[in-house]
Order: sequence, then C-alpha cells, then structure tokens
Amino acid sequence: MVSHGSKRFPTHHGYGEVKVSRYVVLYVAQIAWLGLGFYLYSGAYWPSTCTPENLLDIYACSMRLPENGGWREASLLTWLWATPILVALELSRRFARSPD
Repeated sequence: MVSHGSKRFPTHHGYGEVKVSRYVVLYVAQIAWLGLGFYLYSGAYWPSTCTPENLLDIYACSMRLPENGGWREASLLTWLWATPILVALELSRRFARSPD
C-alpha cells in the first residue's frame, strides 16, 4: 500500500502551511543541537598530539577523539560529522527542483 501524503491535506506532500508552533519547535531543536555541541566540545579531552585551534583543525583532529575511550569524545565525533550532513540534507531539500 502506497501512502499519498496526509489525509487532511492530500495535495501538499510536505509543502503545506507551517504554523508558528512548528517554527518554535524547529528553532528550539536547533538551539538544543548547538547547545549539545557546545557542551560536548567544552568537556572533551583532545589527544596531546592534536590540539585544534580552528574549525579545520577540529575536523582534522576529530578522528583521534575516541582514542581516550570517553563517551563525550565519541559523542563529539558523531556530532561533528553529523552536523554538516544534516545541514546539506536540509539545503538539498529546500533547493530541490519541484517535479511540477
């Protein structure tokens, strides 16, 4: 059985009206995601052979984070690499051409 979108708005398929409450939830989720990243980054222990000073160094050194075996470092690695992928997916969704 193939789903054809919402029964309430059968022609919208994900492009319907977005109310204020959804914007609030979206921005709260984005702030929470950035807050999580700041929390993980502020408490992570970087290996002594790799201390990042800028964003490029952070990504270059991120693969060595789990060497310490801490949950925070492993979580930061996941957060660092998931964030650009999530941003790219959102941008591709927004700028994708409509088949119409």
